[in-house]
Amino acid sequence: MEPRHDRAALARILGSLAHPGLLAAAAPEREPFTAHYRAVPLTPEPGRHLTLSQRLYLERFMRPCPPELVTSATHRLTWVDEDGISNIGHFHADGPGPIVPIAARSAFLELWRALRTDAEFLGRVRALDGPARAVLAGTTTDQEPLEIVRVGVEAAARALTQHALLAHRTPHRDPVDFARALRDSGIFGAVATRWFWELQASTHRRGMIPVAFQSTGERLRYTPDSVATLHAMKNATLAEARAVMHRARTAEGLGTEQAIAKYHDELDLISRQYALLGPAERPVCPATSWQRVDGTPLQLHGLVAERFVEAFAAAVRRVDVLPAPPAAAEDGPDGLVTVPDMNCKHCVRTITAVLTSMDIAVHDIDLERKTVHAEFRSPRNRERAFEALRDSGYNPALLTPDRAPLA
Repeated sequence: MEPRHDRAALARILGSLAHPGLLAAAAPEREPFTAHYRAVPLTPEPGRHLTLSQRLYLERFMRPCPPELVTSATHRLTWVDEDGISNIGHFHADGPGPIVPIAARSAFLELWRALRTDAEFLGRVRALDGPARAVLAGTTTDQEPLEIVRVGVEAAARALTQHALLAHRTPHRDPVDFARALRDSGIFGAVATRWFWELQASTHRRGMIPVAFQSTGERLRYTPDSVATLHAMKNATLAEARAVMHRARTAEGLGTEQAIAKYHDELDLISRQYALLGPAERPVCPATSWQRVDGTPLQLHGLVAERFVEAFAAAVRRVDVLPAPPAAAEDGPDGLVTVPDMNCKHCVRTITAVLTSMDIAVHDIDLERKTVHAEFRSPRNRERAFEALRDSGYNPALLTPDRAPLA
């Protein structure tokens, strides 16, 4: 069947897949894990509190966000997780520290394992009919339900690690206490409804967050300035997407998919999903919509956030973090490098487009292991490619002998 854009129908499909018992199975007791991390300080520009990369992204893509609303991480860290996958994260020296991004990654892996082995969920996915598949194809970027939920869990991990940059300004200094405060205060839902995908993904990769908290007892709330700025940024982004699509459809006579294909670079920084919205349609995350499934009220986004916070609390108890000794980088086999902050098909398309635009052949991108296999041809050309990817907000790296990315 032809793809069909229908966000309300998508919300109903996701609800039907999540019930009963998505991610509810008790996780097996896992062995303690020690993560050896390397941390390097982020250096702000002279007289500023943001790095050059952060300031340029703010000025180009976050209008009208004022610089003073943005908090930067103090350090970037790298480590190898339980599955042997390289990771990059950020933390603030005055906050809970490296444990948050490291334990958040462990929690994601725990839920990802549970999701891949959930026979009931996978059975419901296999049973989807043609019309449901058409809605998934026409409405989502990650069109497979397994991938949609995986990306949702990873987005919850990003929300926690990013907001932890503000933890030192709240009463919640303990990492588990902070995660539960975010959940109980509805902050995970606020990210899904007030932010937009590219803002969260790009600012997270750069170690920055464009909001501030005001505390009301144990609850956390965005300041009024934060809410107003998020609303203004979202409106500006929506207007840009609609302007691109209007020009393509009217002046050039292109269909929706043709327009998205032609203006991929412009829309990639906005959101393909915004380009699909109707003239009066507002962007709402379908996973935040309440559904009634077999008489049971269910919200997929809240369910994922709840399960993630539980898994994070368990990971904090069993994960230890220690600084790693220095290590030299080495070339990966046959042009294999890591891009640890690559986490969805949107990232894959962007990275592929950047490299192919430089006449670099891309042989394979492994999203789960966060590696790119490409023909860089020479170390100098590879470094040029790395710079181009960093300009797009990613942190490519060579691997060290212990497979940790070079910070």
